[in-house]
Amino acid sequence: MVHSMTAFARVEQNGAYGTLSWELRSVNHRYLEPLLRLPDTLREVEATVRETLRNGLSRGKVECTLKLTESSTESGLQVNQERAQQLIQAAEQIAQQIQQPAALNPMDVLAWPGVLTTQSVDSQALNSAAIELFNSALLQLKESRAREGADLARLISERLDAIQTEVSLLRDLVPQMLEQQRQKILTRCQEMQVELDAQRLEQELVLLAQKSDVAEELDRLSTHISEVHRVLKTGGAIGRRLDFLMQELNREANTLGSKAFDTRSTQAAVNIKVLIEQMREQVQNIE
Repeated sequence: MVHSMTAFARVEQNGAYGTLSWELRSVNHRYLEPLLRLPDTLREVEATVRETLRNGLSRGKVECTLKLTESSTESGLQVNQERAQQLIQAAEQIAQQIQQPAALNPMDVLAWPGVLTTQSVDSQALNSAAIELFNSALLQLKESRAREGADLARLISERLDAIQTEVSLLRDLVPQMLEQQRQKILTRCQEMQVELDAQRLEQELVLLAQKSDVAEELDRLSTHISEVHRVLKTGGAIGRRLDFLMQELNREANTLGSKAFDTRSTQAAVNIKVLIEQMREQVQNIE
């Protein structure tokens, strides 16, 4: 199966700790490049997330953002009344020894260590929930990459078929174009009333045929087309292989264009190059 490197996934889960959400964005890249954004309270899951990504994906720049919205009932501030009362009594005792004591600021009391507390959350359970949710997000991302990859494979196959059509038409046209070129030379010489050496004319036509012989290029184009079809069916991490094949196809198309001696062969070479360039753009997104 062909996989694209462009995809998006988002999953969310509610629990006693609040709401966890993962957002994954994937774009094309030469290698696998994870970019993680995690809350400080969940930094412990980073190593596991990176390892899971390495096992699940081969290429692509993947932005992974984890957000935790704590439950108001779980994370609400609580006042340690006993601790606060002890602090107030101690402050009052000290105030009796001062001639003009300053008024006790309630915020100073709350700022004292141990006066304000939050209900603790089981960090191990929270980490496990975050990792499990990440696995769901990664699965969703891979499914999205697979769907887009199937579309890319279809588009590439359509262009391969169009190139093969151009190759077949050009293969049939070459003998006709050579004969038309021969007749064109004869007609022009007759119009100019020039007597031609038949042997010399045939030699020139043979040289023209040799210079414009594109059979080898057409054969290699057909071979590369078959190989691209085979690679697409193989699936997996095939992006680099396809990129190499696009370069080889383009090389043959350039040679084909340099040997063109007729407007039809020139146009065929241009059409093939346009189709190859369209495929190269699509291949850049394949894993």
